[in-house]
Amino acid sequence: MAITAADVKALREKTGAGMMECKKALTEANGDAAEAEKILKEKGLAAVAKRAERATSEGRIFVRQNGNKIAVAEVTCETDFVAKNTDFIALGEKILDIVFEKGYTKVEKELEDLVLELATKIRENMSLRRLEVIDVPAGSAASTYVHSDFKTGAVVVVEGSDSDDVKVFAKDCCLHLAAFTPSYTTKEEVPQSYIDEQKEIFKAQMAQDEKMASKPENVKAGILQGKINKHLAEICFVDQMFVKDDKVSVAKKLEEVSKAVGAKLSFKKVALYILGK
Repeated sequence: MAITAADVKALREKTGAGMMECKKALTEANGDAAEAEKILKEKGLAAVAKRAERATSEGRIFVRQNGNKIAVAEVTCETDFVAKNTDFIALGEKILDIVFEKGYTKVEKELEDLVLELATKIRENMSLRRLEVIDVPAGSAASTYVHSDFKTGAVVVVEGSDSDDVKVFAKDCCLHLAAFTPSYTTKEEVPQSYIDEQKEIFKAQMAQDEKMASKPENVKAGILQGKINKHLAEICFVDQMFVKDDKVSVAKKLEEVSKAVGAKLSFKKVALYILGK
């Protein structure tokens, strides 16, 4: 059966495969478009399988709020070039569409199949690395943020009021997360093993300081604790200096906003999403 240019074009538009690949597949399938599409898919799957062990260190963070729910999806790929591809971006948005439509709260096969379909077409290893759905309680203010490189995202939900002032505060907190990338929300979340490790590091540094050697042990202990407290304030969200007012901590700013709106506010959700972490 003769293969026409129109046949090749139609198959190319449907599969996204190259012109020569489409022509070869149609020839192999004796002009049967459906069979040619199957051949291309099988070849694409084979290519993806070969790439399965390749690192997917690029990609995008997708965040969207729909009513009282916020969905976050992290879709990864091999190259920044593909991460900027319109089909890849459309894939992330489609995943969020389905999450809200079907109420998914974790990675489901339907979503994995969508990723595999595009990976087969582009022939680059991809994965839906993370999916999270966050509930926003009634009377709460929520905000989301995705940085311009799409590799960092943030979600903050503040309970106690949904006033405009609290919404602005929640948005500022998202910007704060992206700017200062705290490792923890509060000191209580920091593992004791991490604190002990930092103490050993600071002790070693102090031991190399000649001026420190002559100080009494109780003074050294106080200095050591001061260093730990300062370090924890640097890595814990509520203790960091607020992004819009570096004279007060995030916790203090929360108190100020609480007084301003006449409500007791608290953080229901504070989440930072960094691609690959």
